[in-house]
Amino acid sequence: MKIFFTSIAYFIFCITCNAQKTNENDLQRIKKHFIAITKTEKARNYKNVKTLNFVANYIKKELTKVCDSVAYQNFNVDNTIYKNAIGSLGTENKERIIIGAHYDVCGDSEGADDNASGVVGLLELARLLSKENLKYRIDFVGYSLEEPPFFRTKQMGSYIHAKYLVDKKILVKGMISLETIGFFSDKKGSQRFPIMGMEKIYGNIGSFITVVQNDKNEIFSNQIDYLMKSEQLINTKSFKGSSRLPGVDFSDHLNYWKHNFDAVMITNTAFYRNKNYHTSNDKLDTLDLEKMNLVIKQLFNVLKKIN
Repeated sequence: MKIFFTSIAYFIFCITCNAQKTNENDLQRIKKHFIAITKTEKARNYKNVKTLNFVANYIKKELTKVCDSVAYQNFNVDNTIYKNAIGSLGTENKERIIIGAHYDVCGDSEGADDNASGVVGLLELARLLSKENLKYRIDFVGYSLEEPPFFRTKQMGSYIHAKYLVDKKILVKGMISLETIGFFSDKKGSQRFPIMGMEKIYGNIGSFITVVQNDKNEIFSNQIDYLMKSEQLINTKSFKGSSRLPGVDFSDHLNYWKHNFDAVMITNTAFYRNKNYHTSNDKLDTLDLEKMNLVIKQLFNVLKKIN
């Protein structure tokens, strides 16, 4: 009996050690991605096309390691070629899920949270899902030109992509926009909201991730919301409402809504929490990579369960 309990204890010890080692490897890989994306010679804004192309190439190279097919979607804006980088898994399936994140920045910021965090999440999800038997095709899209002066225009990379899906009559189950998923705070008062009274529902501590939906009550969005809250790897809140509320449509999912696709945004609420938003202080050392990794793992578990 003593030998039995000793064996059980050793088995548990080994599992714990392996889990810790896996987490360490995850964080090292995540940090490597961040450094490659944010520590460029010039900021990855629309004026610095060479930098944008460098980052697009990095995304494409990483997706090539795990995806069935990889390509650029080139588009012309003011006589300049910009690129969406796209990798696909489960290409034998007709219906697809789009997971997208923009890789450009506003101004001269390093854009660690906005939105290198979304891009790193995209790359990690592609890596994790490449080992799964998928029910749907999944397209991982790194977008250019989400930020001003192109925000809310037809020149956004995500608008170009969403329109392409419509033009080609491609069957889309839903879209997930990864937008600012790296900044968290355990301090009271760290979470702000667009209207008074919301803190009574959501609390004023910015330690959660949010699933943002429009008010159409669509199937894919509801399923993502339900599964995200069910997984419980990280505290998850949901918000469903009109895009008239500031922030609800402040990312690439906006363009899928415009084209009548079912879409959600996964976000830490950006400027409602992170005071470094669109400033030179939006750097890697301000992020919580442990919690961000939990967001990624939770999304991974959710995507495996989508019906």
